[in-house]
Amino acid sequence: MRRRVLDHVLVTGGAGFVGSHACKALRNAGFIPVTFDNLSTGWEQAVRFGPLVKGDLMDRAALDAAFAQYRPVAVMHFAALSLVGDSMKDPAHYWRVNIGGALNLAEAAVASGCLNFIFSSTCATYGDQDGVVLTEDTVQRPINAYGASKRAIEDVLANFGAAFGLQHVIFRYFNVAGADPEGEVGEQHRPETHLIPLMLEAIAGRREALVLHGTDYPTADGTCVRDYIHVTDLVQAHVLGLRWLLEGKGSTAFNLGTGNGFSVRDVIRHAGQVTNRPVPIIEGPRRAGDAAVLVSGSQRAETELGWVRSHSTMDQMIRDAWAWDQKPGYDS
Repeated sequence: MRRRVLDHVLVTGGAGFVGSHACKALRNAGFIPVTFDNLSTGWEQAVRFGPLVKGDLMDRAALDAAFAQYRPVAVMHFAALSLVGDSMKDPAHYWRVNIGGALNLAEAAVASGCLNFIFSSTCATYGDQDGVVLTEDTVQRPINAYGASKRAIEDVLANFGAAFGLQHVIFRYFNVAGADPEGEVGEQHRPETHLIPLMLEAIAGRREALVLHGTDYPTADGTCVRDYIHVTDLVQAHVLGLRWLLEGKGSTAFNLGTGNGFSVRDVIRHAGQVTNRPVPIIEGPRRAGDAAVLVSGSQRAETELGWVRSHSTMDQMIRDAWAWDQKPGYDS
């Protein structure tokens, strides 16, 4: 019997938190994920489900070589600078790297004939719109350079679609949490900036305390409110988005969220309950560029993609992240 040849998908940032989980989901769905990563923030040990190409998105020749070697049927683009505070201190760096890298990638994809593009965007493109559950039709008004750079990339994809037929699915989300329930990959950054792993480091005693960046926001308890999605649910949406494109359904955008917001203090309370340990905290000033409330709906993804959230309770996200935290990490 003739063996079926599996299709390749180029995954930029596949050595990072979300990218590595996406690679596992792709492999489970019958694709071969090809990680393209410069390993500046990713981990080579996280590349477990397909080949690794060590390369930088600013290096067009390296991209062309990867497309020529693997002939991917699609691109999943996760690689980007993503720290809101840093983007406000050095916006030029964010515009140069995020937009320049995405432009190189889109040009290389079109030149190779790969016209399916899944883009990891962000609900930060909507800006600070308190009291509103964000939908795909909400006006985008980013308030930081990170969100603005992602918004600009969405425009690049629209332009490339009109000019070259590049079909794209854009996913807008934020505050991805949890870890692979099977423990093969998890969340680990250098430096760590995400709330839940920082909180767990403080609980475990590897950090003095969790710093609350602002306690005077116009919210019920004074701390920022965010929507959280389990990484396993998130990457399943990306696989569904890939199938959407391969079935020729055309370019679109989807928000990915639960529609429920948790304040920083809410997350701390859940972490204490799940781990049965206290969370040491220090109150600090606000960070520039942080919105007070960001909550995203996902009705379009549910109805059109058939996306189902099966892991995205706060307790489940913390439980899986805590299990990953308690095992040796990539840098052990």
